[in-house]
Amino acid sequence: MSDLIPIEDISEINPDVTCSTCRANCCKLEVMLITETGVPPRYIKTDKWGSEVMLRLDDGWCAALDRDTHMCSIYEVRPLICREFEMGSFECIEERND
Repeated sequence: MSDLIPIEDISEINPDVTCSTCRANCCKLEVMLITETGVPPRYIKTDKWGSEVMLRLDDGWCAALDRDTHMCSIYEVRPLICREFEMGSFECIEERND
């Protein structure tokens, strides 16, 4: 029997872990575009290895992040990795704690 907490129960343990209390820490991570989701070209750059990644501005955050609301301005067409980065997941908690 595992002592791990199912991801769907994490918000019951720590009610502070919600997207509404997020400061968009994950939006400072490099995001490679590995599938076509419809990200507008103005938010895409090619890295030095020739891969497409989300453009980040001088402040280090993703260019698609609304700086006032800390919400994604292209949420409906966000990259796959952003879709898979779940609220309350280990990665989410790690980014919040860093």
